[in-house]
Amino acid sequence: MKGIIMFGAIVALLGLIAFAMPSFNTERTQDVVKFGDLKVQARTEEPHFIPPIVSVGAMILGVVLIGAGMAMNRQ
Repeated sequence: MKGIIMFGAIVALLGLIAFAMPSFNTERTQDVVKFGDLKVQARTEEPHFIPPIVSVGAMILGVVLIGAGMAMNRQ
C-alpha cells in the first residue's frame, strides 16, 4: 500500500509542477538541404501548453490515491 501512496504523491507533485509552469518549449533540428558532405540544418522551437484542467485533475487524482492508500493501510 505504500506504493499507492508514493504513486499518488508523485502524481500530485507532477500536477503541481504542471500548474506552476503550464508551458514548455522543445527544439527540433531538421536537415533542410543535404548535398554531399554539406548539410544545411534548421532548428525550430515548438511551444507546448498544459491545460489547467489537466494539472488540477492530476493533483486531485494524486490526493485521492494518497487517501486510498492510507485507508487501505488502516485495515
